[in-house]
Amino acid sequence: MVNMKENVLKAKSFNLAVRIVGLYRHLCENKKEFVLSKQVLRSGTSVGAHIREAEHAQSKADFIHKLAIAQKEINETIYWLELMQAANYLSQEEFDSVNYDAIEIIKLITSSIKTAKNNG
Repeated sequence: MVNMKENVLKAKSFNLAVRIVGLYRHLCENKKEFVLSKQVLRSGTSVGAHIREAEHAQSKADFIHKLAIAQKEINETIYWLELMQAANYLSQEEFDSVNYDAIEIIKLITSSIKTAKNNG
C-alpha cells in the first residue's frame, strides 16, 4: 500500500523529470551542451521510474532496494547540476530552482527508506 509520502514523492519526482527534460532541451538548443546535459537527463528522469517500480515491489526488501536506486540516481542528478552550475552552463537562479527540488526529493526518499526499514 502506498502512503501519502510516497504519493508526494511520485508527483515530485515526475515533476522534476519534466523539468529535467526542459533543462536538457535548453542546454542543447541554447548552450550547445550535449554531454553533461545527457547525463543529467538520464539520472534525473530515472528517479521517478525507480519510484514507480517501488510502487509494485514484490517484497519490502525489493521496495527498499528500488528506493535506494532512486536515491542514488537523485544524488547523481544533484552532482550533474552542481557541475553544470560550476561550469557556467546554469545560472545561479536556474541551479537553485532545480537543485531545491532535487534536494527535497532526496530527503523524501531517505525518509521513506528509513520508515520502511523501521516498520518491519
